[in-house]
Amino acid sequence: MEDERGTTERVLTLLGLLQQRQVWTGPELADRLGVTPRTIRRDVERLRALGYPVRAGNGVGGGYQLGPGQDMPPLLLDDEEAIATAVSLLAGAGDGDAALRALTKLDRVLPIRLRHEVRALSGSVVAFDGSRASIDPDVLMTLARACRDEVEAGFDYPSSGRRRVEPYRLVASGKRWYLFAYDLDREDWRTFRVDRMSGVSARAWRFRPRPAPDAAAYVQESVASRVYQYQARFLVHAPAEVVRAQIPASAAVVRPKGDARCEVLSGAGDLDFLLMHVVVLGHAFEVIEPAELRERCRVLGERLLGAAGPVS
Repeated sequence: MEDERGTTERVLTLLGLLQQRQVWTGPELADRLGVTPRTIRRDVERLRALGYPVRAGNGVGGGYQLGPGQDMPPLLLDDEEAIATAVSLLAGAGDGDAALRALTKLDRVLPIRLRHEVRALSGSVVAFDGSRASIDPDVLMTLARACRDEVEAGFDYPSSGRRRVEPYRLVASGKRWYLFAYDLDREDWRTFRVDRMSGVSARAWRFRPRPAPDAAAYVQESVASRVYQYQARFLVHAPAEVVRAQIPASAAVVRPKGDARCEVLSGAGDLDFLLMHVVVLGHAFEVIEPAELRERCRVLGERLLGAAGPVS
């Protein structure tokens, strides 16, 4: 019984690995699971017997690959359940990356004959409050597959033409999706808004992942400050969790500085606008940088004191 349970757990782990990446070699899988390549071949046959379409290729570039099947694997989902699940995930994709991760796994085994139905139905889903950014589900899925399979992607971006990137993560922020990627032409990390892309395609060339900064933190800092003319840092005399509850994540990065203070990093096209938003938080604060923002504090302070009139 113990051996059977161990085999079942190993086969399920193997299935999870095949869902994570486009191609695995036999030695890579054997090393991950701590077994021999012969055991991997037997476990692949077990998955095939359950209805999972595992392909095997020989020679350079060959390996094991989980492809779309003719039928849904037994005990998973029937056609109607698969369509309902995929459409629900597409409708909720703007609520976070968990829906997208689940969708990419479902996409791996979704029969081709069902994909047209999913695409047609997803176009009928709208949000009454306009909270979701308008994104073509095919674009989102193309980028998600490229991240998963570690292949280069290309797209047109406003004012900068065609971009070639190594896509790493899709990051959700409120109603928008961002792609965190390494820009091959600019040789640096970049953040791209998915709703501004056009002509999105995945390329055949695979890449070896580079050491990367934290995707969510990088995108948040880009959205909150890097894209603006002015970037400012404040020391706010309030706990980080209190300030985070007051400022949208897309508007500022909040870093704890002990239990009672935090650093706020934000950006804007106008220094007075930056000051106004920190003032209305209702906490004591200090300007760390830039220097010209300190001068704006003095000017605005004198203006506010003058508006208050003489003390009676």
